[in-house]
Amino acid sequence: MERLNDLEPGIRSIVKDFIESGRPSVRQQSYQDRRQGYVQSVVLAGEAEPIWEITDHMIDSIPLRIYRPSYASNLPVMIYYHGGCFVSGDFTTHDRQLRALANKGNSIVVAVDYRLAPEHAYPAAHDDAYKAALIVREHAVSWGGNPNDITLAGDSAGGHIALVTSLRLKAQKEWMPTRQILIYPMLDASGSSESYQRYGDDYVITRDALLSGFEAYFGDIPSEHPEASPIQRSDLEGLPYTHILLAEFDPLADEGEMLYRRLLEAGVGVECRKYFGVNHGFFQLAGISGAARTAIQDVASIMKSKQ
Repeated sequence: MERLNDLEPGIRSIVKDFIESGRPSVRQQSYQDRRQGYVQSVVLAGEAEPIWEITDHMIDSIPLRIYRPSYASNLPVMIYYHGGCFVSGDFTTHDRQLRALANKGNSIVVAVDYRLAPEHAYPAAHDDAYKAALIVREHAVSWGGNPNDITLAGDSAGGHIALVTSLRLKAQKEWMPTRQILIYPMLDASGSSESYQRYGDDYVITRDALLSGFEAYFGDIPSEHPEASPIQRSDLEGLPYTHILLAEFDPLADEGEMLYRRLLEAGVGVECRKYFGVNHGFFQLAGISGAARTAIQDVASIMKSKQ
């Protein structure tokens, strides 16, 4: 592969191993194997930081894990929806990043364990995410958080879910998040962008991985459905200030840039950062990626900002 040397060394190693092993497709794996493989990749996230308190809650059938950096009150609150292409991911796969975000951002971080496909098809994950947002706002004060400073955040499928949750909250006209942070979000169920062609085969998280996740969750729902492909929506105006983080070698890179432009056109405050030399999923690779460590610090800094 001609651009192998453009990757960070740690990323280059896992991409090289993937290519040399024949580019195995997730379509040949069971969903259980996909989930187990995701959990096994946690070792690439670096060490788990100590944190003041972690508590698990089950509220209205939604599992939540709350990360508190200190006993302080009125802290910013981040609601985090994990990635995993709608079919995998859980508290374990994202624990190390969320510890770091809570500590570095001096924020309450609430992880949401939404239902996964194919056992639970659309709209299960979206409904869980929306319900979780309402729950967190209701309970924020008792957890040491500020209910008027809530961020919706997520990576990959979680970025998609965060965006759709903001759109649902906007439609209800009750309250809105202060900001949203979308880390290489899945935005187009058709996978039709040019970056799907450029980066869809070699960079571990492949076209097959992404599109099979859309298929498992949305089933026969058309790709142009507004909650399957939010990039195509015409009602983006009025969304909260948005931060988009993208990876260079990512099938989703083009649609992330397209969202940035669509939000600008809609009059939404938005910033977009691209991290070079890394692939989709790099945010969880802080143990081997300098860009991942930078991105975690960047997200933590956003939590401390006024936007």
